[in-house]
Amino acid sequence: MKPVSLLLKNRDGTLWHARPDDTVFSALQLLAEYGVGALMVMDGGRLVGILSERDYTRKVALLGRNSKETRVAEIMSTQVTTVAPGTGTRTCMALMSEKKIRHLPVVDGHTVLGMISIRDIMDDIIASHEETIQQLESYIQS
Repeated sequence: MKPVSLLLKNRDGTLWHARPDDTVFSALQLLAEYGVGALMVMDGGRLVGILSERDYTRKVALLGRNSKETRVAEIMSTQVTTVAPGTGTRTCMALMSEKKIRHLPVVDGHTVLGMISIRDIMDDIIASHEETIQQLESYIQS
């Protein structure tokens, strides 16, 4: 498996994020616009949390709160698990499974490089397996 830094190279470098003082409604609009399930929450270039669809459903919708009045800081997950750029995808998959999370910010020191999702990991694993199958088929045919 490859390091997550290679997965991030396939992106356009955008750090999709919300700010802690944004309304949950505006963050939901960003989730819809970008077609993602989570946003990093950044404050002055510093990662302070993650806001996911799960956070919204469990901390706003189910509690009858108003997303236009509730701030991201009130519902974001603040215990953020991160990985370094050299972390392998297999390690990330194990970490996501252990922590029951679907998104991992990639951080180099204090610099946020991006975020990978379980979808990114699965795409990499599938591509790796397809490559192995092709190599085995080629070997068998030769």
